[in-house]
Amino acid sequence: MNQWNQYDREKERFVAPTHDELQYCGRIDDEDADAPVFTMPGSFVRMAFTGSSYVKAVVVNKRYYHRSFLGTLLDDTQSRIEIEKDGEPVVLTLAEDIDKGAEHMVTLFKRMDNCHEYAFLGFLLEYGARLVKARPLPRKKLEFYGDSVTAGEVAEATAFCGKEDPENEGEFSNAYFSYAWATARLLHARVHLVAQGGIALGDGTGYLMDGKVGMESCYRKVRFYQEEGERKDWDFNRYTPHVVVVAIGQNDAYPVDIMQDEQGEKAREWRRKYKEWILSLREIYPKAWIVLSTTILNHNAGWDRSIGKVCAELNDSRIVHFLYNMNGRGTPGHIRVQEAMNMALELSGFIGGLGNGVWE
Repeated sequence: MNQWNQYDREKERFVAPTHDELQYCGRIDDEDADAPVFTMPGSFVRMAFTGSSYVKAVVVNKRYYHRSFLGTLLDDTQSRIEIEKDGEPVVLTLAEDIDKGAEHMVTLFKRMDNCHEYAFLGFLLEYGARLVKARPLPRKKLEFYGDSVTAGEVAEATAFCGKEDPENEGEFSNAYFSYAWATARLLHARVHLVAQGGIALGDGTGYLMDGKVGMESCYRKVRFYQEEGERKDWDFNRYTPHVVVVAIGQNDAYPVDIMQDEQGEKAREWRRKYKEWILSLREIYPKAWIVLSTTILNHNAGWDRSIGKVCAELNDSRIVHFLYNMNGRGTPGHIRVQEAMNMALELSGFIGGLGNGVWE
């Protein structure tokens, strides 16, 4: 239950998370509707308003690693803000010196993956401010399953295009500039990003939680980082995408690149598990298009050949394999903004080429 009430009622208006005019998008833990928890990158809450020279948000942060930054959009102006305290309500000024006479849209979004999570307790506006009906969210729906690239990790380190990552504490990560969210904007679609830095397909590989946790045990959950008993199930009936993009198979090369021997037992086992996972997604979404891919991040092409082989074995006209022009050989570091935009242009063109029926 949201008990937060530390504001001046004579000067400020509090907008609770349950207000009818708020819009949410993303895989969000809203079991407590008065304090929904944002875990997935790109998830957001937005509000249209007029009559206030500022807008603030109240959150309670829980940090796992890195520094914790939130993203904001005021109309078309994007900014970031750091949460410097954990475990207690913090009031963050998202924008100020706003034209009170005009209507505005503010969006509070998750810039980073599950390196932190936060409960949203509400917005604050000037007393007398009025909420207005926001434009509806797009009808078209996308969903992405991926790793740090899909989450937009280190995307804003634009001086390091085509290079290894600079030292950072998460300040360059921004899901808004991921190829995934950029693809959604190009297609005028809403999107759910189910993505986490370091994750591989299988439990016991990849980097997440020292390799303990893979996508196979997380894709049905609302969280990645917690131990199994703390990760709540997601209700797939709440969001049915027209197109699902799967970008897994890069972190699976750690600690051992099993695709050095593509015909070996371990490689065959990976393809079996990957096929099993894709079939489970098909069961969840019987009518969706499913696009199998990786990214331009440098990796062994054997992973893409294995994905292509699974795609052929599935023999499903709505499950397709997609390769970028620079697939697996574009950069040794994470995908920067410029590279992500190029990927988004390629991917949106591919999805658009599937035909108008893709959105039916």
